[in-house]
Amino acid sequence: MEDFSHFNESGRARMVDVGGKAVTERTAIASGRVLVNAETFRLIKTGGMKKGDVLGTAQIGGIMGGKRTSDIIPMCHPIFITGIDIDFNLNEEDLAVEITATAKCSGVTGVEMEALTAVSVAALTVYDMCKAVQKDMVISDIKLLKKTGGKSGTFIREE
Repeated sequence: MEDFSHFNESGRARMVDVGGKAVTERTAIASGRVLVNAETFRLIKTGGMKKGDVLGTAQIGGIMGGKRTSDIIPMCHPIFITGIDIDFNLNEEDLAVEITATAKCSGVTGVEMEALTAVSVAALTVYDMCKAVQKDMVISDIKLLKKTGGKSGTFIREE
């Protein structure tokens, strides 16, 4: 069990002590997609969804989700986030809402979970805003694209 930092000597879950780690600038970029049908895509693109501005609402939802990550992910440290940004791309060829979240902090632990949570909540918000029109949307491909800072340095996903 000593190789697993999230377990104590008794084999029970614990929150890792990050108190001895160096403060560094940290960033994480994550992405995901919501696959929709042509009618849903058109309504998102034209702002015609009855519930309102899908991407504007998903922007706020994603940021709020990223800020609350430590409240919903066990063992995730509450951190002082210095910024979260969400970008959307409407991919007409794939009928997909593509979501990218960037999270930043200056601290002793990374912001990967915050970026991933921001993407997830933004995608769930898109689903919620559109579910009256389409129930079979698919949320997919949520992944970490890049992270910088900390002892482990930079990670860049290779596709």
